[in-house]
Amino acid sequence: MDLKAESDDNLDCERPAPIEVFASRSTLHGIAHMFTYERVCIKRCLWIIFFIGSFSFLVLVCVDRVQFYLQYPHVTKLDEVTAPMMTFPAITFCNLNRFRFSRVTRNDLYHAGELLALLNGYEIRDTHLVEESVLETLKVKADFLTFKPRPFNMREFYDRTGHDIKDMLLSCYYRGVECSAEDFTV
Repeated sequence: MDLKAESDDNLDCERPAPIEVFASRSTLHGIAHMFTYERVCIKRCLWIIFFIGSFSFLVLVCVDRVQFYLQYPHVTKLDEVTAPMMTFPAITFCNLNRFRFSRVTRNDLYHAGELLALLNGYEIRDTHLVEESVLETLKVKADFLTFKPRPFNMREFYDRTGHDIKDMLLSCYYRGVECSAEDFTV
Protein backbone atom coordinates (compact mmCIF):
# COMPACT_ATOMS: atom_id res chain seq x y z
CA MET A 1 0.00 0.00 0.00
CA ASP A 2 2.84 2.36 0.79
CA LEU A 3 4.46 1.68 -2.56
CA LYS A 4 1.29 2.57 -4.42
CA ALA A 5 0.91 5.83 -2.45
CA GLU A 6 4.53 6.76 -3.21
CA SER A 7 4.07 6.01 -6.93
CA ASP A 8 0.88 8.18 -6.98
CA ASP A 9 2.81 11.04 -5.36
CA ASN A 10 5.53 10.73 -7.99
CA LEU A 11 2.92 10.84 -10.78
CA ASP A 12 1.41 14.04 -9.33
CA CYS A 13 4.81 15.71 -9.33
CA GLU A 14 5.54 14.70 -12.90
CA ARG A 15 2.06 15.53 -14.28
CA PRO A 16 1.74 19.22 -15.30
CA ALA A 17 -1.02 21.31 -13.77
CA PRO A 18 -4.11 22.00 -15.97
CA ILE A 19 -3.24 25.70 -16.20
CA GLU A 20 0.25 24.81 -17.38
CA VAL A 21 -1.20 22.50 -20.06
CA PHE A 22 -3.61 25.27 -21.17
CA ALA A 23 -0.80 27.85 -21.22
CA SER A 24 1.49 25.65 -23.29
CA ARG A 25 -1.24 25.11 -25.93
CA SER A 26 -2.62 28.68 -25.95
CA THR A 27 -1.90 31.06 -28.81
CA LEU A 28 -2.29 34.10 -26.55
CA HIS A 29 1.14 35.69 -26.58
CA GLY A 30 3.00 35.52 -23.28
CA ILE A 31 0.63 33.24 -21.41
CA ALA A 32 2.92 30.23 -21.88
CA HIS A 33 5.76 32.19 -20.24
CA MET A 34 3.60 33.20 -17.26
CA PHE A 35 2.28 29.78 -16.26
CA THR A 36 5.23 27.52 -16.86
CA TYR A 37 6.90 26.31 -13.70
CA GLU A 38 10.26 25.55 -15.31
CA ARG A 39 11.22 29.22 -15.66
CA VAL A 40 12.93 31.36 -13.12
CA CYS A 41 10.54 33.34 -10.92
CA ILE A 42 11.93 36.73 -12.06
CA LYS A 43 11.19 36.01 -15.73
CA ARG A 44 7.67 34.84 -14.89
CA CYS A 45 7.04 37.96 -12.83
CA LEU A 46 8.25 40.20 -15.68
CA TRP A 47 5.96 38.40 -18.14
CA ILE A 48 3.02 38.79 -15.75
CA ILE A 49 3.75 42.52 -15.30
CA PHE A 50 4.05 43.07 -19.07
CA PHE A 51 0.89 41.07 -19.78
CA ILE A 52 -1.16 42.91 -17.14
CA GLY A 53 0.23 46.24 -18.37
CA SER A 54 -0.65 45.46 -22.00
CA PHE A 55 -4.10 44.19 -21.04
CA SER A 56 -4.71 47.31 -18.92
CA PHE A 57 -3.69 49.53 -21.83
CA LEU A 58 -6.09 47.61 -24.12
CA VAL A 59 -8.96 48.08 -21.65
CA LEU A 60 -8.11 51.78 -21.29
CA VAL A 61 -8.17 52.33 -25.06
CA CYS A 62 -11.46 50.41 -25.43
CA VAL A 63 -13.11 52.41 -22.64
CA ASP A 64 -11.88 55.67 -24.21
CA ARG A 65 -13.31 54.72 -27.63
CA VAL A 66 -16.67 53.66 -26.15
CA GLN A 67 -16.90 56.96 -24.25
CA PHE A 68 -16.03 58.85 -27.44
CA TYR A 69 -18.73 56.93 -29.34
CA LEU A 70 -21.35 57.67 -26.69
CA GLN A 71 -20.67 61.42 -27.05
CA TYR A 72 -22.08 61.17 -30.62
CA PRO A 73 -19.55 63.54 -32.19
CA HIS A 74 -20.25 64.78 -35.69
CA VAL A 75 -18.43 66.86 -38.24
CA THR A 76 -20.25 68.96 -40.79
CA LYS A 77 -18.22 70.01 -43.78
CA LEU A 78 -19.64 72.35 -46.37
CA ASP A 79 -17.98 73.26 -49.64
CA GLU A 80 -19.72 76.09 -51.44
CA VAL A 81 -19.04 76.49 -55.12
CA THR A 82 -20.48 79.41 -57.05
CA ALA A 83 -21.45 78.89 -60.66
CA PRO A 84 -22.23 81.82 -62.95
CA MET A 85 -24.96 79.95 -64.84
CA MET A 86 -26.89 76.86 -63.77
CA THR A 87 -29.84 75.12 -65.32
CA PHE A 88 -32.90 74.62 -63.17
CA PRO A 89 -32.23 71.46 -61.16
CA ALA A 90 -34.18 68.23 -61.36
CA ILE A 91 -36.27 67.78 -58.23
CA THR A 92 -38.17 64.73 -57.06
CA PHE A 93 -41.14 64.99 -54.73
CA CYS A 94 -41.77 61.68 -53.02
CA ASN A 95 -45.15 60.97 -51.54
CA LEU A 96 -45.77 57.56 -49.99
CA ASN A 97 -49.40 57.85 -51.08
CA ARG A 98 -48.87 57.74 -54.85
CA PHE A 99 -52.51 58.11 -55.85
CA ARG A 100 -55.39 60.24 -54.64
CA PHE A 101 -58.23 57.89 -53.81
CA SER A 102 -60.75 60.60 -54.66
CA ARG A 103 -59.54 60.55 -58.29
CA VAL A 104 -59.67 56.76 -58.73
CA THR A 105 -62.60 55.70 -60.93
CA ARG A 106 -64.50 52.42 -61.23
CA ASN A 107 -62.58 51.68 -64.45
CA ASP A 108 -59.29 52.24 -62.60
CA LEU A 109 -60.35 49.82 -59.88
CA TYR A 110 -61.40 47.24 -62.44
CA HIS A 111 -58.02 47.29 -64.22
CA ALA A 112 -55.59 48.24 -61.42
CA GLY A 113 -57.42 47.41 -58.18
CA GLU A 114 -54.94 44.68 -57.26
CA LEU A 115 -51.95 46.89 -58.12
CA LEU A 116 -53.34 49.59 -55.83
CA ALA A 117 -53.75 46.99 -53.04
CA LEU A 118 -57.44 47.90 -52.82
CA LEU A 119 -58.89 44.75 -54.34
CA ASN A 120 -58.14 41.06 -54.15
CA GLY A 121 -59.29 39.94 -57.57
CA TYR A 122 -62.55 41.86 -57.80
CA GLU A 123 -63.38 41.84 -54.09
CA ILE A 124 -62.43 44.44 -51.48
CA ARG A 125 -59.46 43.29 -49.42
CA ASP A 126 -58.84 43.96 -45.73
CA THR A 127 -62.12 45.75 -45.01
CA HIS A 128 -61.24 45.96 -41.30
CA LEU A 129 -58.29 48.27 -42.13
CA VAL A 130 -60.36 50.83 -44.05
CA GLU A 131 -62.27 53.79 -42.60
CA GLU A 132 -66.04 53.45 -42.83
CA SER A 133 -66.52 56.39 -45.26
CA VAL A 134 -63.76 55.13 -47.56
CA LEU A 135 -65.16 51.60 -47.39
CA GLU A 136 -68.60 52.81 -48.52
CA THR A 137 -67.10 54.70 -51.46
CA LEU A 138 -64.95 51.68 -52.32
CA LYS A 139 -67.98 49.37 -52.23
CA VAL A 140 -69.81 51.63 -54.71
CA LYS A 141 -66.80 51.85 -57.04
CA ALA A 142 -66.05 48.12 -56.79
CA ASP A 143 -69.53 47.03 -57.88
CA PHE A 144 -68.69 45.45 -61.25
CA LEU A 145 -71.94 43.51 -61.86
CA THR A 146 -73.31 45.90 -64.51
CA PHE A 147 -70.00 47.61 -65.31
CA LYS A 148 -68.62 47.65 -68.85
CA PRO A 149 -64.86 48.38 -68.72
CA ARG A 150 -63.23 50.90 -71.01
CA PRO A 151 -59.60 50.76 -72.21
CA PHE A 152 -57.04 51.54 -69.53
CA ASN A 153 -53.89 53.67 -69.95
CA MET A 154 -51.43 53.58 -67.08
CA ARG A 155 -49.76 56.88 -68.08
CA GLU A 156 -53.11 58.66 -68.12
CA PHE A 157 -53.93 57.03 -64.77
CA TYR A 158 -50.72 58.39 -63.20
CA ASP A 159 -51.30 61.87 -64.60
CA ARG A 160 -54.91 62.00 -63.41
CA THR A 161 -54.63 60.40 -59.97
CA GLY A 162 -51.14 61.51 -58.95
CA HIS A 163 -50.61 64.43 -56.62
CA ASP A 164 -50.58 67.88 -58.19
CA ILE A 165 -47.57 70.10 -57.55
CA LYS A 166 -49.86 73.10 -57.16
CA ASP A 167 -51.23 71.47 -54.01
CA MET A 168 -47.78 70.57 -52.63
CA LEU A 169 -45.53 73.53 -53.48
CA LEU A 170 -45.75 76.15 -50.75
CA SER A 171 -42.90 78.42 -51.86
CA CYS A 172 -39.97 78.22 -54.22
CA TYR A 173 -36.94 80.44 -54.84
CA TYR A 174 -34.18 79.71 -57.32
CA ARG A 175 -31.15 82.03 -57.53
CA GLY A 176 -33.09 84.67 -55.60
CA VAL A 177 -36.03 84.64 -58.03
CA GLU A 178 -39.43 83.30 -57.01
CA CYS A 179 -40.57 80.25 -58.94
CA SER A 180 -43.98 78.57 -59.15
CA ALA A 181 -45.63 75.29 -60.09
CA GLU A 182 -45.53 76.30 -63.78
CA ASP A 183 -41.72 76.07 -63.67
CA PHE A 184 -41.94 72.30 -63.01
CA THR A 185 -42.71 69.55 -65.49
CA VAL A 186 -43.60 65.91 -64.86
